[in-house]
Amino acid sequence: MKTVTAPYIAELDALTTASDILTLLDRSGTRCQIDSLNWPELYPYAPLSTFTIAHSATRLYIDFFVRCNYLRAENYVNLSPVSEDSCVEFFVAPRRDDNHYWNFEFNCIGTINASHRTERKNPTRLTEDELAQIIRYASCGTRPFCEMEGMFAWNLLTSIPLSLIGVEYTGKPVDLRGNFYKCASATTAPHFLSWNPVGGERPDFHRPQDFGIITLL
Repeated sequence: MKTVTAPYIAELDALTTASDILTLLDRSGTRCQIDSLNWPELYPYAPLSTFTIAHSATRLYIDFFVRCNYLRAENYVNLSPVSEDSCVEFFVAPRRDDNHYWNFEFNCIGTINASHRTERKNPTRLTEDELAQIIRYASCGTRPFCEMEGMFAWNLLTSIPLSLIGVEYTGKPVDLRGNFYKCASATTAPHFLSWNPVGGERPDFHRPQDFGIITLL
């Protein structure tokens, strides 16, 4: 089981531009690879994918970076199946002994699909008011487009309120369980990468038993 520490950076909440947040995350955050190729015989393609993580007193900040050969962003309505597109995802459970978890899925133009779950079936979709609390900066812009082939580098920066996942930070370390993913199921080169390895015979990210440990310092 992998572990990652998210440092506390109080200044993050005072920043108002993506470039300033990215600069601070790059300097002081923790960066990890999303490189577990869980089903290599079925899906061998593995685009370079990373995430950088940190937090403030009230929000969790994650910057996803991807370098890939195909880029797709056809879904532009929130709660649509963004995992078909060039997509990055964050799944999180706030306590080690809790079977509740949240999934946050973003395509490369920042369209979001997010839910609260106890299992893959019967999700409770986040409301529009809740989705509006999740800040997103997409380097690809926000307009949808069909798949393109070439060499692409892009990032998706997101900021998620800790209160949205039932977490309160009081200055002491907080342990979460979670995983980070890179996928694109409807592209020419479909792929399903994860930070912490995922079991099962076929792609399924809704496996809290395969979550790693995320510690908010």
